[in-house]
Amino acid sequence: MTKALFQRTSFPWVKYSEYEWRERDGILYVVTAPNANPTIYNPLKDTDQLVLDALNVGMLQMDRADDATVKAALMDFVSKYGLLGFMTALPTTPHFTDYDAVYLPTNHFIRAESMPVVEYVEQFFPFEKPDFTHHKGDSTWHLRDDDNEMAALAMTFATGPMALSLSFQREYAERVDWLLEQFKDLAFTFIASHFYYRDYDKIDEDNRNLYRRAVAAFGGITPTYRIGLFEKPTIIWDFYSLSLGIQMMFSFMLTDEKAPLHFCLNCHCIFMAKRTDAKFCCPECKNQYNVGKSRGKK
Repeated sequence: MTKALFQRTSFPWVKYSEYEWRERDGILYVVTAPNANPTIYNPLKDTDQLVLDALNVGMLQMDRADDATVKAALMDFVSKYGLLGFMTALPTTPHFTDYDAVYLPTNHFIRAESMPVVEYVEQFFPFEKPDFTHHKGDSTWHLRDDDNEMAALAMTFATGPMALSLSFQREYAERVDWLLEQFKDLAFTFIASHFYYRDYDKIDEDNRNLYRRAVAAFGGITPTYRIGLFEKPTIIWDFYSLSLGIQMMFSFMLTDEKAPLHFCLNCHCIFMAKRTDAKFCCPECKNQYNVGKSRGKK
């Protein structure tokens, strides 16, 4: 179902060959490593694995894994898929550079309802500011003359929002705490849904309502779309952030009865199940769980 829904999409994304941790004013960021090379790819080529990888970074946090393990998983995800594109994901529109200010719906990261465009952009460039100016809805951005690779990226995404091209520049950075919170939200939404149905007959209505409210809180800005006339009328999605793409794909996967998401009783990872009663992600986990249970450890 998920692949059919997203068979037509405008969702090229950029990842770099290497990322690194960098700190400023006590805040840790993920940023492109010096001399790393960009690659343009299609995140929807393997939709299921993308969503599962995001969920399982969150599950490590839900399972109280140590910081080193969580950070390693986060860096693995970013190295595989790139940054989430918070700059275009959080505002009411990714075309915010065309307006007088950036307007922000309720989110976990920025409490202000609006802020000046330049001030907003600079939050994602804590180490080196872009040559970006904005005045009365008119934005101007200049690239360095000697950076042909960044110029090529900007030209590739020239038909999209200016902020999208900005978010693919080397100097763009995202806060580690924001990234981890986003992944944890995904995992929490799945866990709330999973236990709601698993324990429905064992819990009272007050606890059921807690689960309902937890899942209802999940959501955000929806992607834009248009109708294309191909072999049949088809929805064409326009995703301008990896975060939004993951959120939408997860939502469809969570509600897809044909390929249910499940929670492994042994390693606590989330996996795609072939059967509705599946409890383990692999035979090894089933064996380990049964051995532990026989020894009284489960």
